[in-house]
Amino acid sequence: MTEIYPKNININDFKYNLPDTKIAKYPLTKRDISALLHWNGKNILENKFYNLPKLLNKNDFLIFNNTKVIQARLIFEKETGSKIEIFCLEPYTPADYQTAFQTTEKCEWKVLIGNAKRWKNSCLTKKITIENNISNFSAKYVKPSDNMTHIVEFQWDNKKLTFGKILQFLGELPVPPYLNRKTELSDSETYQTVYSKVNGSVAAPTAGLHFTPEVLKNLAEKGIKTAEITLHVGAGTFQPVKSDNIGLHTMHAEFFTVQLPVIKQIFEHLDNIVAVGTTSVRTLESLYYIGCHIKQNPNNPQFDVLQWEPYNNDFDISTKEALSEVINYMKNNNLSILKASTKIIIVPSFKFRIIKKMLTNFHQPQSTLLLLVEAFVGGENRRKIYDYALQNDFRFLSYGDTSLLEMTDKKQ
Repeated sequence: MTEIYPKNININDFKYNLPDTKIAKYPLTKRDISALLHWNGKNILENKFYNLPKLLNKNDFLIFNNTKVIQARLIFEKETGSKIEIFCLEPYTPADYQTAFQTTEKCEWKVLIGNAKRWKNSCLTKKITIENNISNFSAKYVKPSDNMTHIVEFQWDNKKLTFGKILQFLGELPVPPYLNRKTELSDSETYQTVYSKVNGSVAAPTAGLHFTPEVLKNLAEKGIKTAEITLHVGAGTFQPVKSDNIGLHTMHAEFFTVQLPVIKQIFEHLDNIVAVGTTSVRTLESLYYIGCHIKQNPNNPQFDVLQWEPYNNDFDISTKEALSEVINYMKNNNLSILKASTKIIIVPSFKFRIIKKMLTNFHQPQSTLLLLVEAFVGGENRRKIYDYALQNDFRFLSYGDTSLLEMTDKKQ
């Protein structure tokens, strides 16, 4: 088999024809009646999502991403009538998500700005009323950041209001741009997983949108164990790959947290980890590299996983040893929660250390998520899976159908 040099992968090799009619603009009336394509490592089997508990083994261990999509889009109007859109991406000061949402006077966020040329240096203000609390709410431009983003300071003069509450009532839930429609009231429910808990994402972990309380109940009744991690999905998930060579594409950092008991459970179930969605995949696989960092520098380890780290370094420790390093470090430092970030890019030639199966929707052509799928099942198999889905009326992208993929023993 020809060796793959990941930075030389040409994104044009990941084109396929996705007609607009195949993109699901709205979810089905019931989440779990969606179609499910099951790749068992050799063959394609077609099923329904509500049968997922029957398709999994009793000893499988599912990992969910419990992040919650925030009302991230704020609209201000200037005296001239020009509208300025501020899309909140991640907290800047304070940088901690929970603290940022609880602030009661001011905070700074990394944002995208629509119609930025018309803003210039003016302060955008509006009077707001939330649950009988009146406040003057303003946005002040601070400075440019990276990758077309900016830093903006928000201020308000009513301490009864938190920034989280302001976003909840004033912001708009962002739906993916490829839906080519405005956000509707129903999206506030359908574009959240039923187990979402922790505010922070600007996009949903969409593989999880298919779960219902009934499916979760049936998983538990079969004895299938589950756990939750939190990775806040950034707007970079929709960022197209603009360079031919994937080596020139810059991945966005995404922040994640994993509780110590969950890392212990992952360690105990390493042969049976099922990641619900690509966000769970990226979080779980990043744990290995954090364990390597701790082993290399136990007194001051790095908790950020870099984009090309899995390909640039020859790590010679086992997955169990790496997870043991994380567990012991957290115990020794009285940490109950691991807080970290990842820029990891998963492309063909990536060595999966933790996951054995994944649930994931059908992704856009020439996207990093499509590369991740091919890395997991192999090139020929990925093309076979997507050809089947297109020819058999599967619904694509965020509100579309899903797939259960098992690791292919021998990559094509």
